[in-house]
Amino acid sequence: MKLVILDRDGTINESSEEFVKTPEEWHPLPGVLEAIARLNHAGFQVVVVSNQGGLGRGLFDMAQVNAMHAKMHKLLAAAGGRVEAVFFCPHGPEEECRCRMPSPGLFEQIAERYGIHLQGVPMAGDSLRDLQAGAAAGCEPHLVLTGLGAQWRDQVLPDTFPAGTRTHADVGAFADFVIANEARRLAACS
Repeated sequence: MKLVILDRDGTINESSEEFVKTPEEWHPLPGVLEAIARLNHAGFQVVVVSNQGGLGRGLFDMAQVNAMHAKMHKLLAAAGGRVEAVFFCPHGPEEECRCRMPSPGLFEQIAERYGIHLQGVPMAGDSLRDLQAGAAAGCEPHLVLTGLGAQWRDQVLPDTFPAGTRTHADVGAFADFVIANEARRLAACS
C-alpha cells in the first residue's frame, strides 16, 4: 500500500488563529486539490490527520466538522482526487490525550486501521508538532512552508525538528517530490 499522510489546517486548507469552524471558513490552499489528485493518480492513498481542539472547547460541533470534510471531499472529487480517511483529535491541549499531536496517537490509529507499519511513510504538515507526531510513528517528515510553516521560509530549521525533515513550498511541491521519489525507487528495482 502506498500511503501519504497530510495535516489539515495550514497544509491542505487556510488556517486561522480563531480556528476553522464552518464550511464557509474552510478554503483549500492554492493547488492543493490538484496535488492530492496527482498523488492519487500515482497510486497513493491520502489520509488526513488534524488536531480539532475547537471541538473540545465548544467552538464548533461534529456537524460542522462533518460539513467541512464533506466540502473537502466534494472539492477534491471535482479535481479528480480523494482522501481515504480523516483522523482527528477532538480534545483540547489541557486534556493530555494520546491522540493530540505532537503525540503519535492519530498515526497509531492509521497504522491499526490499515494494518501497516508507518516506517518511511511520507507525512507533510505545517508545524513542528505535526512532524513530531509523524516521526514518533516512523513517518518520513516533510514541512510545508504554508500556514505555520511560512515562518521557516529562508531559514534553517532548528534541531527541534525531527532528523531528516525536508521542506517544500507547499503540498504541490511535496507531491512532486513524493511522486518523483517513488519513480526513482521503482526504476532502481527494475
